[in-house]
Amino acid sequence: MVNQSTIPLFPLGIVLFPGGKHDLQIFERRYIDMVTECMRNQTIFGICALQTGPEMRESGTKQTIHRIGTGAEIVDWNQLDNGLLSITVEGTAKFLVEKCWEADNDLLMGLVNFHDRDRFDTELVPGVEKYSRLIEVLRGLEAHPVIKEKNFDIDYADLWHLGWRLGELLPMSNVNRQKLLEIDDPVRRADAIDMMIAELAGEK
Repeated sequence: MVNQSTIPLFPLGIVLFPGGKHDLQIFERRYIDMVTECMRNQTIFGICALQTGPEMRESGTKQTIHRIGTGAEIVDWNQLDNGLLSITVEGTAKFLVEKCWEADNDLLMGLVNFHDRDRFDTELVPGVEKYSRLIEVLRGLEAHPVIKEKNFDIDYADLWHLGWRLGELLPMSNVNRQKLLEIDDPVRRADAIDMMIAELAGEK
């Protein structure tokens, strides 16, 4: 782990992978301010999947987050007809939350260590030939009209890309998605996904 930084954290009911894209509607004042600040300064925030608690905090409720999350860069935004702010974020790099605290503006802040390899600008890891089934499944998912609209930049020769996109697009619980995100090695992640698909196919 390298590249330590302090960033705002956004607890959500999603798991973001490097290179992954998600559309978010922003309506709480603290997050509108956070997004405005990130766009003004061209900085990122972090998305951590919720362990417990609701996405929108209410009086008397608590949130706990997973310590492994992903940096989120705002790549597009627009104002919706209902007046809400809509943003599209893209995952940058996986991180580990060393510590977190609530700032005066009610934002959750985190001191995070960014992963030096599990990041969208990392070096290619070959070896996809062993995972022809995973490639076939991913190509099938990518052909879906909803997925096509996201315009993913997928390198089918790279095990990182294979694991990220399947981890994001395959139907599974957030618990399993988070487990895949927490795997640091692209080969182990691909093996874990291959086992999941085999179980779904009734092979194990």
